[in-house]
Amino acid sequence: MNVVGAAAPDASEGQRMDPRSRPNDLGERFRQWFELVPALDEVTLDQVFRIRHEVYCRDLGWEPTRDDGREVDEFDAHSFHCLLRRRESGEPVGCTRLILARPQAPDAPLPFETACGDVLDRSAVDPARLPRRSLCEVSRLAVMRSFRRRKGEEVVAASLTQDDFAPREAQDRFPFIPVSLYLGAAAIARRLDIEHVFVLTEPRLASHFARIGFDIRTVGGPIEHHGTRVPSLLSSSKLVEGLRPLMRPLYEVIEEAVERTFRAHPEAQARLA
Repeated sequence: MNVVGAAAPDASEGQRMDPRSRPNDLGERFRQWFELVPALDEVTLDQVFRIRHEVYCRDLGWEPTRDDGREVDEFDAHSFHCLLRRRESGEPVGCTRLILARPQAPDAPLPFETACGDVLDRSAVDPARLPRRSLCEVSRLAVMRSFRRRKGEEVVAASLTQDDFAPREAQDRFPFIPVSLYLGAAAIARRLDIEHVFVLTEPRLASHFARIGFDIRTVGGPIEHHGTRVPSLLSSSKLVEGLRPLMRPLYEVIEEAVERTFRAHPEAQARLA
């Protein structure tokens, strides 16, 4: 897969952001090795779809392979996507997306509303009673094989589990790669003033998210979706204030990149009209 357009840091930036000089600063370590950007142009969006095809179709076999090498579905037309890549080489690392309500049919259900319709705890939250433009869903998180380092990852979901909360030494196996993708999706939700961010997670994941300060709670029972998953709800407005000191620099780097990319593409939010 060819990836173009990655920004390489200059020498002074590389020296200032040497991860060995500040090993506990996740923001600087992240910025040294990676960049996360909203996919607001056709070239970047194509990279996202090709990552998804590599992971979901070729690696995991969850979706049929496509002749054009791009995994796309009906929800992409009303989604915002994140791309994570290596900074110097542009090597693809991962992606995710934020599915919004359909502009022309806002009452159409998001995927989790269909999949979890029988298990949602509507006394905790009822999506049908929320303003449709106030909710979204994180989905299609994918991490390329060379960056999936957990035992058995080749045959399980490229999603977040407890192992992602354990730091690692190798610089090319940056800890929290899936976490950074979730933070990117959350930063986009904040940018768009979308409060209620739903996600299907492994059953005990909410407690691990809480360890890094996410305001997230389980809002329903388990379903089978490439493994056991439960619906969870993240409050975007409470994200920053609750983040642990370890995670805040990482979020700030990601939020800065999200803001910069949206400013460079002022037409992007017109899709919400």
